[in-house]
Amino acid sequence: MSAVYITNVTVLDNPASFSSPFQFEISYECVTSLKDDLEWKLIYVGSAEDETYDQLLESVLVGPVNVGNYRFVLQADPPDPSKIREEDIIGVTVLLLTCSYMGQEFVRVGYYVNNDYDDEQLREEPPQKVLIDRIQRNILSDKPRVTKFPIYFQSDNAENGGGGGGQGPPPQD
Repeated sequence: MSAVYITNVTVLDNPASFSSPFQFEISYECVTSLKDDLEWKLIYVGSAEDETYDQLLESVLVGPVNVGNYRFVLQADPPDPSKIREEDIIGVTVLLLTCSYMGQEFVRVGYYVNNDYDDEQLREEPPQKVLIDRIQRNILSDKPRVTKFPIYFQSDNAENGGGGGGQGPPPQD
């Protein structure tokens, strides 16, 4: 059982040009007060074969986190195309939205992203050099891949002797 549940993620401004900022409206529920902030990250996967091309687009701490429902907009700069191999700019890649508590990632939402030229002629006959200002990205927002990881959520209640509010460590195999 988790202490935090993502209830909705809405991709804003989609589709958009490659160089536009990313915007996600994130809604989540916290079922027990937490003593530390949540860390939300947005990661652009620059290459399927080599994670050294991944780019951390944004990392924000959100807190304090008490019992209740929350909503905020996470905005991140676009990836730096100079840090992506040219052959990996056009085509399908992945965008990862993660949330961690006390350094432990407990949820990851993955989206496929299709980057392609905004013009039919450019799509049929791509130029030798990639034209970043002509690339449109389309996040496949209706088919996210959600992965959850069991972690230990230490709540304010557990530390203050409230009992029952904390969650024990994940089961061991």
